[in-house]
Amino acid sequence: MMISGVAMLALCTLLGSILGDLLGVALGVKANVGGVGIAMILLIATRLWLNRRGLLTLPLKLGVEFWGALYIPIVVAMAAQQNVLVAARSGPLVLIAGIATVFVCFATVALMSRIGERGETMDEIEARARGELAASGNPV
Repeated sequence: MMISGVAMLALCTLLGSILGDLLGVALGVKANVGGVGIAMILLIATRLWLNRRGLLTLPLKLGVEFWGALYIPIVVAMAAQQNVLVAARSGPLVLIAGIATVFVCFATVALMSRIGERGETMDEIEARARGELAASGNPV
């Protein structure tokens, strides 16, 4: 059922929140540090782990994809609740963490693009589909 994907997201969110709180305590900040990001990384890692073992069923995948589509609006809403000005005034750690995060994200995207397989572009898929239609005698 799709609810199992939502349950997996809820578990990852709970773990991410706990780990974000612990990271905040370790850094001496009275806030959750990166809990949502940690939750999303856990969700991606869990999905990949299940997929590699053949345990990612279609309903589970649909539940995860459903919430994945809502991820950006949720993060924007959560970020709007945080007081960025107070965080920036609290010291250089915030700026260092922000800049480091951006660089890590860029490096991760670059690494993933190098090790990933090249997929078909939409133009290639459409051209193949048109070729199959033309070969079957149907008008394109």
